[in-house]
Amino acid sequence: MAENENNSEADANAGDSAADDWAAMLDGEAANSTDVMGDDPMAAAMGMPEPTQTEPSQPERVLNQDEIDLLLGFDSIDSNQGSDTGIEAILGKSLMAYEKLPMLEVVFDRLVRNMSTSLRNFTSEVVDVSIDSMTSLRFGEYLNSIPLPALLVIFRAVEWENFGLITIDSSLIYSTVDVLLGGRRSTRSVRVEGRPYTTIEQDIVKRMSEVVLADMSAAFDPLSPVTFVHERIENNPRFATISRPTNAALLIRLRVEMEDRGGIIEVLIPHATLEPIRDLLMQIFMGEHFGQDAVWRKHLEEELQKTDVEIYATLDEKILSMTEVLKFRVGSTILLDCSLDAEVMLKSGGVELTQGKLGRVGDKIAVSINQAISEKTKELL
Repeated sequence: MAENENNSEADANAGDSAADDWAAMLDGEAANSTDVMGDDPMAAAMGMPEPTQTEPSQPERVLNQDEIDLLLGFDSIDSNQGSDTGIEAILGKSLMAYEKLPMLEVVFDRLVRNMSTSLRNFTSEVVDVSIDSMTSLRFGEYLNSIPLPALLVIFRAVEWENFGLITIDSSLIYSTVDVLLGGRRSTRSVRVEGRPYTTIEQDIVKRMSEVVLADMSAAFDPLSPVTFVHERIENNPRFATISRPTNAALLIRLRVEMEDRGGIIEVLIPHATLEPIRDLLMQIFMGEHFGQDAVWRKHLEEELQKTDVEIYATLDEKILSMTEVLKFRVGSTILLDCSLDAEVMLKSGGVELTQGKLGRVGDKIAVSINQAISEKTKELL
Protein backbone atom coordinates (compact mmCIF):
# COMPACT_ATOMS: atom_id res chain seq x y z
CA MET A 1 0.00 0.00 0.00
CA ALA A 2 2.83 2.37 0.81
CA GLU A 3 4.38 1.66 -2.57
CA ASN A 4 1.10 2.45 -4.37
CA GLU A 5 0.73 5.70 -2.46
CA ASN A 6 4.27 6.72 -3.44
CA ASN A 7 3.55 5.98 -7.11
CA SER A 8 0.33 8.02 -7.12
CA GLU A 9 2.10 10.91 -5.39
CA ALA A 10 4.89 10.80 -8.00
CA ASP A 11 2.34 10.80 -10.81
CA ALA A 12 0.61 13.82 -9.30
CA ASN A 13 3.90 15.68 -8.97
CA ALA A 14 4.74 14.78 -12.58
CA GLY A 15 1.36 16.14 -13.77
CA ASP A 16 1.88 19.41 -11.90
CA SER A 17 5.38 19.76 -13.33
CA ALA A 18 4.08 19.20 -16.89
CA ALA A 19 1.32 21.77 -16.39
CA ASP A 20 3.87 24.32 -15.16
CA ASP A 21 6.07 23.66 -18.17
CA TRP A 22 3.20 24.15 -20.63
CA ALA A 23 2.14 27.36 -18.90
CA ALA A 24 5.70 28.67 -19.12
CA MET A 25 5.77 27.94 -22.87
CA LEU A 26 2.51 29.82 -23.42
CA ASP A 27 3.69 32.83 -21.41
CA GLY A 28 6.97 33.01 -23.33
CA GLU A 29 9.04 32.42 -20.20
CA ALA A 30 10.67 29.32 -21.68
CA ALA A 31 12.04 31.12 -24.79
CA ASN A 32 15.65 30.59 -23.68
CA SER A 33 15.17 26.98 -22.73
CA THR A 34 17.15 24.54 -24.84
CA ASP A 35 15.15 21.43 -24.04
CA VAL A 36 11.50 21.85 -23.10
CA MET A 37 10.28 18.26 -22.98
CA GLY A 38 13.57 16.54 -22.23
CA ASP A 39 13.01 16.55 -18.47
CA ASP A 40 9.24 16.12 -18.66
CA PRO A 41 8.32 13.07 -16.47
CA MET A 42 4.98 12.64 -18.25
CA ALA A 43 6.66 12.50 -21.63
CA ALA A 44 9.17 9.98 -20.30
CA ALA A 45 6.39 7.89 -18.78
CA MET A 46 4.48 7.83 -22.08
CA GLY A 47 7.61 6.71 -23.91
CA MET A 48 7.80 9.79 -26.19
CA PRO A 49 11.17 10.37 -27.86
CA GLU A 50 13.29 13.11 -26.49
CA PRO A 51 13.03 16.15 -28.84
CA THR A 52 16.04 17.76 -30.39
CA GLN A 53 17.41 21.05 -29.23
CA THR A 54 15.60 24.01 -30.92
CA GLU A 55 16.44 27.67 -31.19
CA PRO A 56 14.35 30.21 -29.27
CA SER A 57 11.39 31.60 -31.28
CA GLN A 58 11.51 35.26 -32.30
CA PRO A 59 8.46 37.46 -31.63
CA GLU A 60 6.55 38.58 -34.77
CA ARG A 61 7.23 42.15 -35.88
CA VAL A 62 4.18 44.39 -36.36
CA LEU A 63 4.25 47.20 -38.96
CA ASN A 64 3.74 50.69 -37.66
CA GLN A 65 1.32 53.19 -39.23
CA ASP A 66 3.96 54.90 -41.40
CA GLU A 67 5.03 51.60 -42.92
CA ILE A 68 1.40 50.63 -43.59
CA ASP A 69 0.77 53.96 -45.34
CA LEU A 70 3.89 53.51 -47.44
CA LEU A 71 2.84 49.98 -48.42
CA LEU A 72 -0.64 51.08 -49.45
CA GLY A 73 0.65 54.13 -51.30
CA PHE A 74 -0.80 56.77 -48.98
CA ASP A 75 2.48 58.32 -47.88
CA SER A 76 2.09 62.08 -47.57
CA ILE A 77 5.58 62.87 -48.82
CA ASP A 78 5.25 60.89 -52.03
CA SER A 79 1.70 62.13 -52.65
CA ASN A 80 2.91 65.72 -52.58
CA GLN A 81 5.44 64.92 -55.24
CA GLY A 82 2.72 63.41 -57.44
CA SER A 83 4.19 59.89 -57.58
CA ASP A 84 2.27 56.78 -56.50
CA THR A 85 3.90 54.12 -54.39
CA GLY A 86 3.01 50.68 -53.10
CA ILE A 87 -0.28 49.13 -54.12
CA GLU A 88 -1.44 52.43 -55.64
CA ALA A 89 1.44 52.27 -58.11
CA ILE A 90 0.63 48.65 -58.99
CA LEU A 91 -3.02 49.47 -59.66
CA GLY A 92 -2.05 52.55 -61.63
CA LYS A 93 -0.02 50.46 -64.07
CA SER A 94 -3.26 49.23 -65.65
CA LEU A 95 -4.11 52.78 -66.75
CA MET A 96 -3.16 53.59 -70.30
CA ALA A 97 -1.03 56.71 -70.04
CA TYR A 98 -1.62 59.37 -72.64
CA GLU A 99 2.11 59.29 -73.47
CA LYS A 100 1.40 56.00 -75.27
CA LEU A 101 -0.92 57.91 -77.62
CA PRO A 102 1.35 60.66 -78.99
CA MET A 103 -1.14 61.77 -81.64
CA LEU A 104 -3.46 63.03 -78.88
CA GLU A 105 -1.12 65.92 -78.19
CA VAL A 106 -1.31 66.95 -81.85
CA VAL A 107 -5.10 66.74 -81.80
CA PHE A 108 -5.53 68.82 -78.65
CA ASP A 109 -2.96 71.37 -79.78
CA ARG A 110 -5.17 71.88 -82.81
CA LEU A 111 -8.17 72.06 -80.47
CA VAL A 112 -6.52 74.83 -78.45
CA ARG A 113 -5.94 76.92 -81.57
CA ASN A 114 -9.50 76.39 -82.74
CA MET A 115 -10.98 77.25 -79.35
CA SER A 116 -9.00 80.47 -79.08
CA THR A 117 -10.69 81.71 -82.25
CA SER A 118 -14.15 80.27 -81.55
CA LEU A 119 -14.40 81.56 -77.97
CA ARG A 120 -13.14 84.94 -79.12
CA ASN A 121 -16.05 85.10 -81.56
CA PHE A 122 -18.42 83.72 -78.91
CA THR A 123 -17.55 86.24 -76.17
CA SER A 124 -16.21 89.17 -78.26
CA GLU A 125 -13.29 89.26 -75.85
CA VAL A 126 -9.60 88.45 -76.13
CA VAL A 127 -9.49 84.76 -75.14
CA ASP A 128 -6.35 82.71 -74.56
CA VAL A 129 -6.71 78.93 -74.30
CA SER A 130 -3.89 76.62 -73.19
CA ILE A 131 -3.51 73.01 -72.09
CA ASP A 132 -3.12 72.89 -68.33
CA SER A 133 -2.57 69.12 -67.98
CA MET A 134 -3.31 65.75 -69.57
CA THR A 135 -3.62 62.79 -67.20
CA SER A 136 -5.03 59.27 -67.10
CA LEU A 137 -7.20 58.31 -64.14
CA ARG A 138 -10.15 56.19 -63.08
CA PHE A 139 -13.60 57.42 -64.04
CA GLY A 140 -14.90 56.99 -60.48
CA GLU A 141 -12.03 59.03 -59.04
CA TYR A 142 -12.89 61.94 -61.34
CA LEU A 143 -16.58 61.94 -60.40
CA ASN A 144 -15.67 61.97 -56.69
CA SER A 145 -13.36 64.96 -57.21
CA ILE A 146 -15.98 67.23 -58.84
CA PRO A 147 -17.04 70.05 -56.46
CA LEU A 148 -20.75 70.73 -56.07
CA PRO A 149 -22.77 72.42 -57.42
CA ALA A 150 -21.59 71.49 -60.91
CA LEU A 151 -22.80 71.29 -64.49
CA LEU A 152 -21.67 68.19 -66.36
CA VAL A 153 -22.18 68.19 -70.11
CA ILE A 154 -22.46 64.71 -71.61
CA PHE A 155 -21.63 64.45 -75.30
CA ARG A 156 -21.81 61.54 -77.74
CA ALA A 157 -19.29 60.54 -80.39
CA VAL A 158 -21.60 59.43 -83.22
CA GLU A 159 -19.11 57.44 -85.31
CA TRP A 160 -17.44 55.85 -82.25
CA GLU A 161 -20.79 55.03 -80.60
CA ASN A 162 -19.68 56.15 -77.14
CA PHE A 163 -19.80 59.10 -74.78
CA GLY A 164 -17.60 61.73 -73.14
CA LEU A 165 -17.86 64.40 -70.47
CA ILE A 166 -17.20 68.16 -70.30
CA THR A 167 -17.06 70.06 -67.01
CA ILE A 168 -16.81 73.86 -66.83
CA ASP A 169 -15.82 75.24 -63.44
CA SER A 170 -17.84 77.89 -61.67
CA SER A 171 -15.35 80.74 -62.13
CA LEU A 172 -15.46 80.38 -65.93
CA ILE A 173 -19.26 80.12 -65.90
CA TYR A 174 -19.67 83.34 -63.89
CA SER A 175 -17.02 85.11 -65.97
CA THR A 176 -18.78 84.13 -69.20
CA VAL A 177 -22.14 85.29 -67.81
CA ASP A 178 -20.62 88.67 -66.92
CA VAL A 179 -19.04 89.01 -70.37
CA LEU A 180 -22.16 88.05 -72.34
CA LEU A 181 -24.67 89.94 -70.18
CA GLY A 182 -22.60 93.09 -69.65
CA GLY A 183 -21.52 92.53 -66.08
CA ARG A 184 -18.86 94.51 -64.24
CA ARG A 185 -15.23 93.67 -64.86
CA SER A 186 -13.80 92.09 -61.76
CA THR A 187 -10.63 90.07 -61.26
CA ARG A 188 -12.24 88.20 -58.38
CA SER A 189 -14.65 85.44 -59.30
CA VAL A 190 -17.82 85.58 -57.23
CA ARG A 191 -19.26 82.19 -56.34
CA VAL A 192 -22.34 81.64 -54.27
CA GLU A 193 -21.79 78.47 -52.25
CA GLY A 194 -24.59 75.94 -52.37
CA ARG A 195 -26.68 77.81 -54.94
CA PRO A 196 -27.69 75.75 -57.99
CA TYR A 197 -27.10 77.18 -61.42
CA THR A 198 -29.91 79.15 -63.00
CA THR A 199 -31.54 78.45 -66.35
CA ILE A 200 -29.61 81.29 -67.98
CA GLU A 201 -26.31 79.89 -66.71
CA GLN A 202 -27.21 76.38 -67.90
CA ASP A 203 -28.11 77.72 -71.35
CA ILE A 204 -24.80 79.58 -71.59
CA VAL A 205 -22.92 76.42 -70.56
CA LYS A 206 -24.78 74.49 -73.25
CA ARG A 207 -23.86 77.03 -75.93
CA MET A 208 -20.23 77.09 -74.82
CA SER A 209 -20.04 73.30 -74.80
CA GLU A 210 -21.43 73.19 -78.34
CA VAL A 211 -18.61 75.51 -79.41
CA VAL A 212 -16.05 73.22 -77.76
CA LEU A 213 -17.59 70.10 -79.34
CA ALA A 214 -17.53 71.66 -82.79
CA ASP A 215 -13.84 72.51 -82.36
CA MET A 216 -13.11 68.97 -81.12
CA SER A 217 -14.76 67.51 -84.21
CA ALA A 218 -12.60 69.75 -86.40
CA ALA A 219 -9.48 68.78 -84.44
CA PHE A 220 -10.09 65.03 -84.90
CA ASP A 221 -11.20 65.37 -88.52
CA PRO A 222 -7.73 65.02 -90.17
CA LEU A 223 -7.09 61.89 -88.13
CA SER A 224 -10.54 60.27 -88.17
CA PRO A 225 -13.81 62.04 -89.02
CA VAL A 226 -16.06 62.13 -85.97
CA THR A 227 -19.07 64.17 -84.89
CA PHE A 228 -19.45 65.15 -81.24
CA VAL A 229 -23.07 65.88 -80.34
CA HIS A 230 -24.44 67.49 -77.17
CA GLU A 231 -26.47 64.86 -75.31
CA ARG A 232 -27.64 66.37 -72.00
CA ILE A 233 -26.60 68.37 -68.92
CA GLU A 234 -26.57 66.85 -65.44
CA ASN A 235 -26.30 68.56 -62.06
CA ASN A 236 -25.52 65.39 -60.09
CA PRO A 237 -22.34 63.42 -60.89
CA ARG A 238 -24.18 60.16 -60.10
CA PHE A 239 -26.43 60.73 -63.11
CA ALA A 240 -23.46 61.47 -65.39
CA THR A 241 -22.11 57.92 -65.29
CA ILE A 242 -21.05 57.10 -68.86
CA SER A 243 -18.55 54.40 -67.91
CA ARG A 244 -17.76 52.00 -65.09
CA PRO A 245 -16.07 53.63 -62.09
CA THR A 246 -12.98 51.42 -62.47
CA ASN A 247 -12.51 52.10 -66.20
CA ALA A 248 -9.59 54.25 -67.30
CA ALA A 249 -10.22 57.66 -68.82
CA LEU A 250 -8.23 60.55 -70.26
CA LEU A 251 -8.65 63.94 -68.57
CA ILE A 252 -7.64 67.12 -70.43
CA ARG A 253 -7.69 70.38 -68.47
CA LEU A 254 -7.92 73.48 -70.65
CA ARG A 255 -7.24 76.86 -69.08
CA VAL A 256 -9.32 79.69 -70.55
CA GLU A 257 -8.23 83.27 -69.79
CA MET A 258 -10.23 86.36 -70.73
CA GLU A 259 -7.99 89.27 -69.78
CA ASP A 260 -8.06 89.18 -65.93
CA ARG A 261 -10.62 86.41 -65.50
CA GLY A 262 -11.32 82.93 -66.73
CA GLY A 263 -11.38 79.34 -65.54
CA ILE A 264 -10.91 75.67 -66.41
CA ILE A 265 -12.67 73.44 -68.93
CA GLU A 266 -12.19 69.73 -68.27
CA VAL A 267 -12.75 67.23 -71.07
CA LEU A 268 -12.99 63.59 -69.95
CA ILE A 269 -12.86 60.90 -72.64
CA PRO A 270 -12.94 57.23 -71.56
CA HIS A 271 -10.35 55.04 -73.20
CA ALA A 272 -13.20 52.86 -74.46
CA THR A 273 -14.38 55.84 -76.52
CA LEU A 274 -10.93 56.20 -78.14
CA GLU A 275 -10.60 52.46 -78.80
CA PRO A 276 -11.85 52.64 -82.47
CA ILE A 277 -8.96 54.97 -83.39
CA ARG A 278 -6.37 53.67 -80.93
CA ASP A 279 -4.06 52.52 -83.73
CA LEU A 280 -4.21 55.97 -85.33
CA LEU A 281 -3.48 57.69 -82.02
CA MET A 282 -0.37 55.55 -81.52
CA GLN A 283 1.25 57.13 -84.59
CA ILE A 284 4.13 59.50 -84.01
CA PHE A 285 3.16 61.77 -86.90
CA MET A 286 0.14 62.13 -89.17
CA GLY A 287 -0.17 59.55 -91.95
CA GLU A 288 2.56 57.34 -90.55
CA HIS A 289 2.98 53.94 -92.25
CA PHE A 290 5.77 51.68 -91.04
CA GLY A 291 7.36 49.07 -93.28
CA GLN A 292 5.86 50.27 -96.60
CA ASP A 293 7.95 51.09 -99.64
CA ALA A 294 6.37 52.09 -102.95
CA VAL A 295 9.16 50.53 -105.04
CA TRP A 296 9.08 47.22 -103.15
CA ARG A 297 5.27 47.18 -103.21
CA LYS A 298 5.22 47.60 -107.00
CA HIS A 299 7.86 44.89 -107.46
CA LEU A 300 5.93 42.50 -105.20
CA GLU A 301 2.72 43.17 -107.12
CA GLU A 302 4.44 42.39 -110.44
CA GLU A 303 5.87 39.15 -109.13
CA LEU A 304 2.53 38.07 -107.70
CA GLN A 305 0.99 38.49 -111.12
CA LYS A 306 3.39 35.81 -112.41
CA THR A 307 2.50 33.29 -109.70
CA ASP A 308 1.09 29.95 -110.90
CA VAL A 309 -2.34 29.19 -109.43
CA GLU A 310 -4.12 25.84 -109.54
CA ILE A 311 -7.72 26.06 -110.74
CA TYR A 312 -10.23 23.26 -110.15
CA ALA A 313 -13.35 22.80 -112.32
CA THR A 314 -16.06 21.30 -110.13
CA LEU A 315 -18.94 19.61 -111.95
CA ASP A 316 -20.98 18.78 -108.86
CA GLU A 317 -20.67 18.03 -105.17
CA LYS A 318 -22.48 15.26 -103.32
CA ILE A 319 -22.80 14.47 -99.65
CA LEU A 320 -22.65 10.74 -98.91
CA SER A 321 -22.76 8.80 -95.70
CA MET A 322 -19.75 6.90 -94.48
CA THR A 323 -21.61 3.61 -95.12
CA GLU A 324 -22.02 4.46 -98.80
CA VAL A 325 -18.39 5.52 -99.12
CA LEU A 326 -17.17 2.23 -97.63
CA LYS A 327 -19.18 0.35 -100.28
CA PHE A 328 -17.11 1.87 -103.10
CA ARG A 329 -15.52 -0.77 -105.31
CA VAL A 330 -13.65 -0.71 -108.60
CA GLY A 331 -16.30 0.04 -111.23
CA SER A 332 -18.78 1.72 -108.86
CA THR A 333 -20.79 4.51 -110.43
CA ILE A 334 -21.52 7.86 -108.76
CA LEU A 335 -24.43 9.78 -110.25
CA LEU A 336 -24.00 13.57 -110.40
CA ASP A 337 -27.03 15.84 -110.24
CA CYS A 338 -26.01 17.91 -113.25
CA SER A 339 -26.72 17.96 -116.97
CA LEU A 340 -24.56 18.72 -119.97
CA ASP A 341 -25.77 22.33 -119.98
CA ALA A 342 -25.10 22.86 -116.24
CA GLU A 343 -22.61 25.52 -115.20
CA VAL A 344 -19.23 24.45 -113.89
CA MET A 345 -17.76 26.19 -110.82
CA LEU A 346 -14.09 27.18 -111.01
CA LYS A 347 -12.27 27.26 -107.66
CA SER A 348 -8.77 28.03 -106.43
CA GLY A 349 -7.70 27.17 -102.91
CA GLY A 350 -11.31 26.76 -101.81
CA VAL A 351 -12.31 30.22 -103.11
CA GLU A 352 -15.00 30.33 -105.79
CA LEU A 353 -13.69 32.32 -108.78
CA THR A 354 -16.30 32.19 -111.52
CA GLN A 355 -18.62 29.90 -113.49
CA GLY A 356 -18.62 28.58 -117.04
CA LYS A 357 -20.16 26.14 -119.51
CA LEU A 358 -18.67 22.72 -120.12
CA GLY A 359 -17.66 22.01 -123.74
CA ARG A 360 -15.09 20.39 -125.98
CA VAL A 361 -12.19 21.79 -128.03
CA GLY A 362 -10.75 19.12 -130.29
CA ASP A 363 -10.15 16.06 -128.19
CA LYS A 364 -10.02 17.96 -124.88
CA ILE A 365 -12.66 19.05 -122.39
CA ALA A 366 -12.93 22.83 -122.02
CA VAL A 367 -14.84 25.36 -119.91
CA SER A 368 -16.23 28.55 -121.42
CA ILE A 369 -16.17 31.33 -118.78
CA ASN A 370 -19.31 33.45 -118.81
CA GLN A 371 -18.80 35.56 -115.64
CA ALA A 372 -16.06 37.96 -114.60
CA ILE A 373 -14.20 37.61 -111.29
CA SER A 374 -15.70 40.03 -108.77
CA GLU A 375 -13.66 42.59 -106.84
CA LYS A 376 -14.60 40.93 -103.56
CA THR A 377 -13.15 37.64 -104.82
CA LYS A 378 -9.95 39.43 -105.87
CA GLU A 379 -9.56 40.80 -102.34
CA LEU A 380 -9.85 37.26 -100.93
CA LEU A 381 -7.11 36.10 -103.25
